Amino acid sequence: MAAGKDVRVRVILECTSCAQNGANKKSPGVSRYITEKNRHNTPGRLELRKFCPYCYKHTIHGEIKK
Repeated sequence: MAAGKDVRVRVILECTSCAQNGANKKSPGVSRYITEKNRHNTPGRLELRKFCPYCYKHTIHGEIKK
């Protein structure tokens, strides 16, 4: 029915501070959120401030590839 190029796409946001530290000894993992973005309004990478349960604070979560 629809072609492969949808306007709204699902993206995965990953905590940048957990990823930089390589899931350091204090944090047991990496925080990830799943959301949608409009490809026409935001053609670049999406970055949002979200709560990271492993860092116990609000950090910047950036879009990663699937």
